[in-house]
Amino acid sequence: MPNAARVSAAAKADSGPGQATAAHLAVGATAPRLADPRAFEQRAVTLRRGLRRMRTVATLLLAAMTLLFVLTTMTKYQWPWLPYLRAFAEAGMVGACADWFAVVALFRRPFGLPIPHTGIIPNNKERIGGALSRFMTNNFLTTPVLNERLARVDVIGAVAHWLDSPDNAERLGDYLAAVLPRIVEALPGPRLGETAGKLAQQALANIPAAPAAAKLLEVVWAQGEAQALIAQGIEYGQRYLADHKDYFSDKIAQQSSRWIPKWIDRMIADKVMNGALATLTEMRNPGHPWRIELQQGVEGLIGKLGSDPQFYAKGEAFKAELLASPLFLEQAKVLWSEIESGLQFGIPAHAEAIARHCAETLRSIGRWLQEDPERQAQLNRRIRAIARRLLLAYRVEIGGYIERVVHNWDATTLVERLELQVGKDLQFIRINGTLVGGLVGLLIFIAAKWMTAF
Repeated sequence: MPNAARVSAAAKADSGPGQATAAHLAVGATAPRLADPRAFEQRAVTLRRGLRRMRTVATLLLAAMTLLFVLTTMTKYQWPWLPYLRAFAEAGMVGACADWFAVVALFRRPFGLPIPHTGIIPNNKERIGGALSRFMTNNFLTTPVLNERLARVDVIGAVAHWLDSPDNAERLGDYLAAVLPRIVEALPGPRLGETAGKLAQQALANIPAAPAAAKLLEVVWAQGEAQALIAQGIEYGQRYLADHKDYFSDKIAQQSSRWIPKWIDRMIADKVMNGALATLTEMRNPGHPWRIELQQGVEGLIGKLGSDPQFYAKGEAFKAELLASPLFLEQAKVLWSEIESGLQFGIPAHAEAIARHCAETLRSIGRWLQEDPERQAQLNRRIRAIARRLLLAYRVEIGGYIERVVHNWDATTLVERLELQVGKDLQFIRINGTLVGGLVGLLIFIAAKWMTAF
């Protein structure tokens, strides 16, 4: 998450003054992509080193101007260019001192003296927080700015590209497999099962039973699985009768009258069994009249289930009776308990397989997102719309949060954060002030010499 480090630092600062280290605070705005605390520390060290170096350069330049002024003033030589060099050094020294005072007065009182209008930032912390809050709210969290900025953000493209990387998908899959057992363990099992049961019961209550049964039967029948099952049943029945032909013949003969000779009973039984076997053999042909009649009967049942009011009423009555049955509710609870138990004990045992499947699924999602640019554009539009709606709805709260964070910083933290961010540039102001002041002083000296010459 790009802003995780900055949010973390801000949250620490918001919890109380002085609770966030200056290293973390100093780099939150310039290194939002660094999530490693060591990277924050390294960034803070780099900023401090740069500030110290530029401060040394500006101070050495002031010392050089001072030394040059002293030397040109105390020298006994009367070189014609010497007064010009002294004027440059004198004006540069004044400009360096003035800009040093201006820079220091922003952050603290020079030499600790209670000079008016110094220590501007620590003395106006509350006003700075409010101004920063209004600035962010009125200039960054407006509809035109959000539309322009969000239009450049390709969230889905970035996510798809990230997920398509095998290393990223495997790392995220391993993480999901590791945290999934803890998530399942933390879930309130009984309450969740009760809620799931109620939702399932409401969902089933809102689904018409007869039309749903008609669609299910139509799908099963159209795919040919039912016909194949019927064919297997006929084949199994024929094979079973053939294997137990003597047993069934004896049973049939036993049902005959005792006055009929046994050989006649046996002959009748054999004819019955042979006829049954022959009929089953013929029924293995899909074009058999009984198979056709069965097909017509099933198709007629599908039609009646889908359109007949009587079947509709019977289906609803059966569904209501089933949902109200204590046995059904008890079986639903038993099923949920088995599911919960299976999740708790099965997930850790298959963590490696779960991680592998998660990684494969994530990569598939990444490829699926990349395959269709129109799909990416549509999802991005939805994400942008949600982000814009949320940001606009909470723009005042965001501004208030910024103001509270600044208010909770102690003065030392605020000064150090701002000085580390802009202090290096302010030292350039000191350097430029020294050089520009020297040049301006030299021009004034030349102009004064020129006016006294007339």
